[in-house]
This record gives sequence, structure tokens and C-alpha cells, in this order.
Amino acid sequence: MTAYPIALADSATMLRRNLRRMRRYPSLTLFIAGIPVLLLLLFVYVFGGTLGSGLDQVAGGRDGYLAYVVPGILLITVAGAAQGTSISVAMDMTEGIIARFRTMNIARVSVLTGHVIGSVIQTMLAIVIVMAVAVLIGFRSTTGPVQWSAAIGLLALAAFAVSWLSVALGMVAKSVETASNLPMFLVFLPFLSSGFVPTESMPPGLAWFAEHQPFTPLIEAVRSLLLGTPIGDNGVLAVSWCVAITIAGYLWARRLYDREPES
Repeated sequence: MTAYPIALADSATMLRRNLRRMRRYPSLTLFIAGIPVLLLLLFVYVFGGTLGSGLDQVAGGRDGYLAYVVPGILLITVAGAAQGTSISVAMDMTEGIIARFRTMNIARVSVLTGHVIGSVIQTMLAIVIVMAVAVLIGFRSTTGPVQWSAAIGLLALAAFAVSWLSVALGMVAKSVETASNLPMFLVFLPFLSSGFVPTESMPPGLAWFAEHQPFTPLIEAVRSLLLGTPIGDNGVLAVSWCVAITIAGYLWARRLYDREPES
């Protein structure tokens, strides 16, 4: 067999390992979805009436704010899954499983790929749960299947990018506790974006940061695909950010995996 089929076969084996772990601990998937669901209910039913009245992008009130905030909650779901991935990788590192894999005759990238694809699947399952709750409380998309497919693809691409970065964070962490804290900045970034309020309503310095960080174009692109608002250059920026984060996370993770273990 050539290198690529071997790598694919080994990656499939590592993916099955991670899927078994996911099936053994379904509470982790529910936790990943649970926090965004709570945030969705909090912002819609506690703050939605007031915040929705000040939005020019959509119809005002609680229903309008629900439509506005759902894309940001979906990206929080993507960011929140990074913590579980980082912890899972750190557990493999601290328990010596990665060290064993390094000595086995398997494609080196397959160990990392198994974690990444497993994380993407888990994230998309959490997104389905969050989206189901949003629909139950009144969210209605104004676009068709093509735009929905594009939105799902963009969320999967974002999950893929974040997963590679979180794998690297899990490998660089010295302990499981550290690994649980390192990805926290990813969870905070959607709050400092256009996910909950328009960036123009923020102070100038914060507004500049919100406009130029990766989650804002991602949220705006998903919002446009679900609600039919003008997408502008947000689609290109969102995909570009995802590709850049994927490449950076992959190269960092591979470098950490290939380095000699400390004696």
C-alpha cells in the first residue's frame, strides 16, 4: 500500500477510537451543547426584549433578537468544543498513550486526525441540539436549502479549524488542568464580536478589535446564510480565517507530535 491509503486507514482506526470514547461519555457532548443552550435562553428571555428593540438589522423585540443572536450562539458552540478536545489530547499525553503511538508503525498524522475528525463530529452533534432548541423557541430561517447547506459547511469548517488548534493546545499543555484552561480565550472571542450586539455600538477600540477578529466574519457569514442579509466580503474572510487557523494549528500540532519526548 502507498502512503496515502495507509494514512487514511490509520486515521479511520484512530477516529473509531475517539468515537467509542464519545459514545462512552455522551455527557461531554451534552455539556458542549448545554452551555450554549443556557446562553441562548438567557440572552433571549432575559435581555432579548431590551436588546432586540435597539437592533436595526432585524425586526425589533425578543423574536428579532432571537434571530440575531443564534449565529453567535452557534459559533460559541464551536469554540466551546475546543476545551473538550484539548482535555482529551492532554489525557492521552499524560497517560503515555501518545508515547506508545509514536513507537508504533502507524501514520503519525493519523493520531491527530482521529482527534480532529472526532471533535468535528461531536461539535456538529452539539450544533444540531442547539439549533433544535432555537427552532423550538421560535427561530425561523428566511433562506433555502442551498444557504442552509453553506451555513452547515461553514460551521463544519470552523469546527475543523478550531479542532486543529485545540489539539495543539492539548499537546503543549503540561497537565489536563492546564489543557482545560488554555482554550478559554476561544470561548471569550465570540462575546467580543458581533454575536450579541452590532460592533458599531461598542467603544472605538473594542469595535476595531471586534471587526478584525476571526469570529465576527464567521458570525456575519452564518447570519447572512440563515437570514438572507447581505454577506459582503464576510464569506471570503470567514473561509480565509478558517484556512489560516487550520494550517497554523496543523503545523503546530505536527511539530509538537514529532518532537522527541522529554526524558
